[in-house]
Amino acid sequence: MEKFLSDIPWGLLLVVCLTLGLAPFNPPHIVEKLQMLFKGKLVRPLDWFDLFLHGTPWILLLLKALFTLRK
Repeated sequence: MEKFLSDIPWGLLLVVCLTLGLAPFNPPHIVEKLQMLFKGKLVRPLDWFDLFLHGTPWILLLLKALFTLRK
């Protein structure tokens, strides 16, 4: 996993987070899906897919930062 994350450039990961991770921008889709998750309203498969799609770049960025700081 560390090798995979180290191969992803920081710039690319940041661009993906700011585009796919926040799209659509008003309000960010990831915020809507997280609110639905916390309220227990994330029930449709499409909503789960959206959460996964828009959340993956943020998770990768967090993991890359953690692995980098750990070194």
